[in-house]
Amino acid sequence: MRIDAHQHYWQLGRSDYAWMQAPHAVIRRDFLPSDLAPLLKATGIDGTVLVQADATARETDFMLEIAAVTANVLGVVGWVDFTAKDAVAQVEYRAGQDKLRGLRPMLEFIADPEWILQPAFKPVLRTMVQQGLSFDALVHPQHLPAIETLVRRHPDLPMVIDHGAKPKLRAWRGNALALVAWRDDMRKLARHQQVYCKLSGLLTEAGAGWQDGDLLPAMQILLDLFGPSRLIWGSDWPVMTLAGQYSDWIELSEQALIGLTHSEKQQIYSDNAADFYKLDISRSACKHS
Repeated sequence: MRIDAHQHYWQLGRSDYAWMQAPHAVIRRDFLPSDLAPLLKATGIDGTVLVQADATARETDFMLEIAAVTANVLGVVGWVDFTAKDAVAQVEYRAGQDKLRGLRPMLEFIADPEWILQPAFKPVLRTMVQQGLSFDALVHPQHLPAIETLVRRHPDLPMVIDHGAKPKLRAWRGNALALVAWRDDMRKLARHQQVYCKLSGLLTEAGAGWQDGDLLPAMQILLDLFGPSRLIWGSDWPVMTLAGQYSDWIELSEQALIGLTHSEKQQIYSDNAADFYKLDISRSACKHS
């Protein structure tokens, strides 16, 4: 069994998706289950985790509507306004909705890298823990010190670092020191057992014209730090199509994991996602819709 633990659908009429400007303008069109279904079938992916792509409540509603009628969407990572006066109530409401498994504030678009550390957010984060929700950290390398502080403050909050914190593989070509600094910050997070990391999104960071050698060292670092038990595979489709094809990422992932046992690969490709997001991976849930 294989799970793509990080993919998106969007419909331009449903939300603003303001981040889809150059260089992302080429993916500013609708992407829906019918677009991904052939790729899942061709590559043997049994289920997915659908992740929010805009910071609105209607985006989460849209995803849950899709999940309700799309059997291979096993879980949804939504969005709640942490700054709202009723944020705690919003979290409680979302936690009761079928297939909602986690929340993701879009930290990468917030100028202050320590924004998430505001004392006012502590009740919201505690409620996530109480309601059994996980936290997806959409961050860049400059956010990692604050995220490590957040992890220490909330040791019971399950957290996954999306896309390995987006190391700047294209900008860092030939700059070994930058890769080392990112690795060192990620190592601090990896020491916390409630922190997982997604092996996803790196193709986009390498950019069009990437070569295997641009990505494999960073992929190896993540494997070394988090190991097969806390690394979660995902694609970041359709964002990753800015740099390559769905099949490219699968082939590259196979190269990165070539030295692992079948059981270790199974952890990365499905078991860790199922455990982290508390997914229903019953036979009926994983039939392609």
